[in-house]
Amino acid sequence: MKKVVLTFAVILIVAGISFAQKYAFIDSEYILENIPAFTAAQEQLDQLSSQYQKELESMHAEIEQMYQDYQAESVLLSEDMKRKREDVIITKEKDYKQLQAKYFGPNGDLFKKRQGLVKPIQDDIFNAVQEIANEGSYATVFDKAGGTTLFYTNPRYDLSDQVLQKLGYK
Repeated sequence: MKKVVLTFAVILIVAGISFAQKYAFIDSEYILENIPAFTAAQEQLDQLSSQYQKELESMHAEIEQMYQDYQAESVLLSEDMKRKREDVIITKEKDYKQLQAKYFGPNGDLFKKRQGLVKPIQDDIFNAVQEIANEGSYATVFDKAGGTTLFYTNPRYDLSDQVLQKLGYK
């Protein structure tokens, strides 16, 4: 009876091992840093962001100056002139906020530009990871850089270099 139980236990352990899922990980930051197109896209986005920021800062300084001038001259202005100046300042502030949303909002110009430049690279990485995972029979591939906490990773299971190789960068 002991032999039957022992044999059955060994069969279950071997079967469990053969059906064990394989896991691997990548480091998307490392992959992206090694893709020149991504680095160029980041530089282009940084320049565009800086340009938009300068334009907004200039507009904000203009609004601040208008407000300071209004405060300094308000004692000399009639109620009608005060109201007109206030309306001009309020309109300028609204324009500022609209421009800020146009550039940096959730569907703003910078977001759209980022989608156009970075999304194709990310899609290529995703496709390469998917191919490698299918070829290597990996059940799950984690991203070490994506906020998933991995306390220990064996470099043997790091597919980052394989992804770069699949994309033609190594």
